[in-house]
Amino acid sequence: MLNELFQHLIAHFYIPLYLLTWIIAVYRYRRYFDTPLKYLPMVIIYTFFTELLGYFIKYSNEFQFFSDDRFAWHNVIIYNIYQLVFFLFFFEVYRKTTKKPLEKKWIFYGSVSCVLIYLINTFFCNPLHDQLTYAHIVVSLILIAVLVLYFKEKRTEENQQPLRYNLLFWVSMGLFAFYTLFPVILTMYKLNLGITVNVYLRPILLGSIVLQYSCFIIGLLIGKRKAFR
Repeated sequence: MLNELFQHLIAHFYIPLYLLTWIIAVYRYRRYFDTPLKYLPMVIIYTFFTELLGYFIKYSNEFQFFSDDRFAWHNVIIYNIYQLVFFLFFFEVYRKTTKKPLEKKWIFYGSVSCVLIYLINTFFCNPLHDQLTYAHIVVSLILIAVLVLYFKEKRTEENQQPLRYNLLFWVSMGLFAFYTLFPVILTMYKLNLGITVNVYLRPILLGSIVLQYSCFIIGLLIGKRKAFR
């Protein structure tokens, strides 16, 4: 039994990674408690519990959303909801962070578009049983555009604190690392290019998760309150 648990922990190592990131985020909370990232610990622990619940639904009969045995293992609905919440949170973070009124307006339109895109995608598939892949792909691209706007603004901004001490910069690096690969991976899955290709996609996806949360952890550990913006 212990051997089986150990194997599951290795296969799903990213779940403890989320918990570790949350612990560090709470420990360093006073460095960003009054910034647009003040709800970051809640988002991280939400990520942790989403993955944990998804794991139990898939592998345990004690956790099921559907009485029909054909769908007992289906957990995709919690991930569809999670992605929408995750995107909306970060759109709001960048809307509050940017100093440019026009970019604030664009990011707001991005948030509205995000909701509409997810709603439209539900007309073409059942969100209870199917991943909202098209919405994930399109909104990921919108988030990348928002990140590019943020990086451009940081490049021209004068700040006495070095950029490496800016928590939001590291969070943005992590998001950029993951969401440049995420839509590509989803597209390749959708194209169903065969097992030869698909066998490499999951390790790439997991590697991008590690890179994303490693950036989060670095930012939380070395970030300084005065350097946030």
